[in-house]
Amino acid sequence: MNDVVNPDTYERLALTAHDNGLYVLSLNRPEKRNALDVVTIEELIRFFSGARIAGVKAVVLAGAGDHFCAGLDLVEHWKADRSADDFMHVCLRWHEAFNKMEYGGVPIIAALKGAVVGGGLELASAAHVRVMDDTTYFALPEGQRGIFTGGGATIRVSDMIGKYRMIDMVLTGRVYQGQEAVDLGLAQYLVEGSSMDKAMELASKVAQNLPLTNFAICSAVSHMNNMSGMDAAYAEAFVGGIVNTQPDARARLEAFANRTAARVRPNDG
Repeated sequence: MNDVVNPDTYERLALTAHDNGLYVLSLNRPEKRNALDVVTIEELIRFFSGARIAGVKAVVLAGAGDHFCAGLDLVEHWKADRSADDFMHVCLRWHEAFNKMEYGGVPIIAALKGAVVGGGLELASAAHVRVMDDTTYFALPEGQRGIFTGGGATIRVSDMIGKYRMIDMVLTGRVYQGQEAVDLGLAQYLVEGSSMDKAMELASKVAQNLPLTNFAICSAVSHMNNMSGMDAAYAEAFVGGIVNTQPDARARLEAFANRTAARVRPNDG
């Protein structure tokens, strides 16, 4: 077994394999509300650096216990009494982990519940799809803690909800939940039951896509959003030329041409 998908090689993460290359990856510190310490970040880097090569087709990212993630392990940070240089490099490792997630090309569906706070929201924002339940709440309380964001909130969270809403969250500690959170873009789905059930449903669906197509969707879109309009148009044409002519797509295109493929229909109700 590839060590990347060997659950016995992780201390802070719980990894479970399902059918069709689908894996559930759970933060496994429920007694700490899954706060992110140095070990957890290094394990996230290791998993998402090797997931695609190890044959992972989709990931459901979750948290053990009642909460998804309460953010930076503030107790560890306080006890470490780090220098500015030391903490800068801690932040760079967070960015390494979350960049591997966003740009790695493997679809990540986050099953959110309870606290999605501070670094927990930064982690969730690196997933491609976020599902919340009615217990989920989002906050960036760094302003009240006397600290600043360091894991990408200024990049991804502000991209999701807008610069000034993100600033308001950090300044005031404002909490978002329910439909308001979805309307702002903090999650794409709100479910009455289990966010895990919905995340598994979505992940099972996307795992059936061709891997190269998923790779393009889950990496190229983010890269193109970092480019100028002209550069993004060129890159999109280039990626489209490769993905849209891949040999494995021909059977799917033939099924569409022969009218044997499922058609897109409006939702019931």
